[in-house]
Amino acid sequence: MDIALETVCYVIHQARELVADLAPLEDEPGRHAPDDAVREDVADEDGPEAREGGEFEELKEFIDSLSEDEQAELVALAWIGRGTYTAEDWDEAVEVAREEHPRRVAKYLLGQPLLADELEEGLAEMGLSCEDVE
Repeated sequence: MDIALETVCYVIHQARELVADLAPLEDEPGRHAPDDAVREDVADEDGPEAREGGEFEELKEFIDSLSEDEQAELVALAWIGRGTYTAEDWDEAVEVAREEHPRRVAKYLLGQPLLADELEEGLAEMGLSCEDVE
């Protein structure tokens, strides 16, 4: 893994901050709103994308500023954390990420609701942790 552990941990921290800032859903556990099937077509005015110039934009710009190799490794790490690939499949995951996501990596990653957890789990699969960062 060539991407710096500090870089991954920064993305994890910022992604957690974005999720923490979102307004909680007012819904009963186990129940779904009647319009759930249509909700993805409606702009999310309270979502992180709505905060122009805010934390979302800052993290998006940070990810966009990474090299193509670093971006591909960040995607691969999230996939490993999700269970799509294993740590042993690292080279293949990076290559597929490079092929499938040559542009708009930040938008893809920030669209993942469990990004921080997936990256953290990916690090764990690689034998790394943000606790190793000073």
